[in-house]
Amino acid sequence: MSAASHGALGLTLCSSAFAGLGRAQLKALGQPGLPILEIEHPFGGRSRDEVRAIAHTLIAQIAVAASTAAAGASAAGTSATSTPAAGGVEAVRAIALPSDAQAAHIECVRRRWSDGLPVIAPTPERVEAMIAARWPRDQLIATLAPGFGEATIERIATNAVLAGCEPAHLPVLVAAVEAVADPAFNLQAVQSTTNPVTTWLIVHGPVARALGVNSGANCLGQGNLANATLGRALRLILQNIGRAWPGEMDRATHGQPGKFVFCCGEVEIDHPWQPLHVERGFALADSAVTVIGASGTLNMNTHTKDADQLLDCIAHSMAFPGSNDYHYCGEPWLILSPEHAAVLAGAGLNRQQVQQQLWSRSMMTAGEFTHADFLRTASMRAAEFPQLTPQPRVPPSRTPADIGIVVAGGPGTHSVHVPTFGETRAVSRRVGVPA
Repeated sequence: MSAASHGALGLTLCSSAFAGLGRAQLKALGQPGLPILEIEHPFGGRSRDEVRAIAHTLIAQIAVAASTAAAGASAAGTSATSTPAAGGVEAVRAIALPSDAQAAHIECVRRRWSDGLPVIAPTPERVEAMIAARWPRDQLIATLAPGFGEATIERIATNAVLAGCEPAHLPVLVAAVEAVADPAFNLQAVQSTTNPVTTWLIVHGPVARALGVNSGANCLGQGNLANATLGRALRLILQNIGRAWPGEMDRATHGQPGKFVFCCGEVEIDHPWQPLHVERGFALADSAVTVIGASGTLNMNTHTKDADQLLDCIAHSMAFPGSNDYHYCGEPWLILSPEHAAVLAGAGLNRQQVQQQLWSRSMMTAGEFTHADFLRTASMRAAEFPQLTPQPRVPPSRTPADIGIVVAGGPGTHSVHVPTFGETRAVSRRVGVPA
């Protein structure tokens, strides 16, 4: 997508199926008037002759669109750039909601503030109680793609109320917003891709204990207030402030249930190694969050008590030809149950040794990919494989350390593989409250 700046003219080329995304993105960028040229969808399966014919047609259309836009800009005496509103952060507007809870819920759904489930009306009193005078209301925490909405404390708190959070939850959400806005997380792509990726939120340290974040049995499931409301609030923030509304700028082909809620903690008592947040550079006493671009979950159920067999089972479960991690050099994650973690630790393996073993055992030969995916991998991983052929074994990440491991869950011989979007990296932030 191109945008006009400093008097230059631009236009957008996109597949017809994603023209709506293009228009919404241009509007968010302050360039709603820029032309869009559509290529009939789908495009990827066309022959070279068809591509050549389309290219010739587009060249002519681009010339016409550019000359028309230039003439319009000249006649107006201005460039095609937009002027940001004065005063910095856009002010929050108060909107009256029906007093009846069901009617208020329906109105929130109509305004696209909801995820479809009932919400709590964010009255001024509830938002004020959520903030509890800990931050200035208009303090800007981040600007969230793809709509580039301004995530102020007041807006974060408003979505926290909608999701059913308690005031003690707000510092976790502030840290999570800081994390998803980090360029390494690649929020623009995570929010607008056709992939089913969602944001997995892990809460670490004393704040997880204080809030009662579930890290044990059913930690990815229902029934826990902190997990449910924190995960849901982050999703509403990404939707309502980042403006990734389903079918518009959120273009997921299927999506996944984790787009409602995906939040857990990590066990501490049955942990055989250092907790994840310590591995990521924080002190044991620190409270922190980690955000991960997760494409789904795969249950791995094996009763083996042999570490070598367990590593093989996990590694083989990680390796499948449709995984973005292999094509984009990703960052696959594992949620090891305490029982599986104990098997590995009991064999004398530390976290780094487990990562090394899984990295080497989960490699796939490039010939296992479809031809199109082979070409995609050759392009995206050219630095590692300058002349990729079908024979080399391709790991799911650049280094063993890029395989993430968190220990969580209850009793049982189950662990979870969490493949990622590929073009994203986990980001951690310390949770704190201003003095």
